[in-house]
Amino acid sequence: MKAIVTGATSFVGASAAGELLRQGHQVMAVVRPGSARLGRLYGHVPGQARPRLQVAELDLGHIRGLEGMLRAEGAGWDVWLHMGWGGSGSDSRKNRQIQQENVANSLAAVQVAAHMGCKRFVFTGSQAEYGSYREPVTEEADCRPVSEYGKAKREFAVQAKGLCKKLDMDYVHTRIFSVYGPGDHPWTLVQSCLRAWQQGGGITLGECTQQWNYLYIEDAAEALALLVEKGPAGIYNLAGDDTRMLRGFVEEMYRLCGSRGSYQYGGRPENAEGVVNLIPEIGKIKGAVGWKPKTAFAEGIRKILLHMQGGPPAFQA
Repeated sequence: MKAIVTGATSFVGASAAGELLRQGHQVMAVVRPGSARLGRLYGHVPGQARPRLQVAELDLGHIRGLEGMLRAEGAGWDVWLHMGWGGSGSDSRKNRQIQQENVANSLAAVQVAAHMGCKRFVFTGSQAEYGSYREPVTEEADCRPVSEYGKAKREFAVQAKGLCKKLDMDYVHTRIFSVYGPGDHPWTLVQSCLRAWQQGGGITLGECTQQWNYLYIEDAAEALALLVEKGPAGIYNLAGDDTRMLRGFVEEMYRLCGSRGSYQYGGRPENAEGVVNLIPEIGKIKGAVGWKPKTAFAEGIRKILLHMQGGPPAFQA
């Protein structure tokens, strides 16, 4: 299978691209010109898979230029995995202009995918599309997004589904919940806690009384690769199967760090979406492609700690 992958240097993107290559597929990774994070992508690619990886340097705002860049390749591509989306940080999630640019660029990517011969378009949406729920959330739940980020992801999903139908492509939409692992953004709760406690320091947190769910990065990458390869058209929650109060995850991390340092609840403002409960149902993706999470939270945290302590990379080049 030949897959075009945007956002291939992002935290989830690099791992997903690497998983596709390990499964024997060919990948064209579309990255920003001069991307400083290209090493992250290569770090997930086993040496024997390097010949099946091509890199196209192109800003998503000029994604229509990909056809010209790959003219010699022809239109024989099978699937497009779209993970390229700017402004995912907390402040940018509130910026309507940035998020609407993402919608326009992503819709252009759908059209380019069709021109390149793709029969499937897979998009990484977000749990932010749902908004605030206090009960388990299935893919059929009404979407009530709060942030501009969540609204834009939802808007794209609606438009892309119709456009893909018109262009004779299957549209697969994932709603990704909270993914963690080595190499994640340094400002996440997991990374912030582990970094502070590894140094014996303290950290101030929100109340952390909401229900939460974590999915390890390698499990997320495997799920995306399966959806790229054979996922039926539709919407899929992509999450772990361990949901509990966020304080439970915090205190488990603290114990795994040897109970060094300290933490305080209640002194940190909430993020752009406010207080959100994550209670995802994942039966649909389990049934569709036979996937289920494999990595327990404690095991994932131990892998992150090993990485922080200078352990080996996930895959040897």
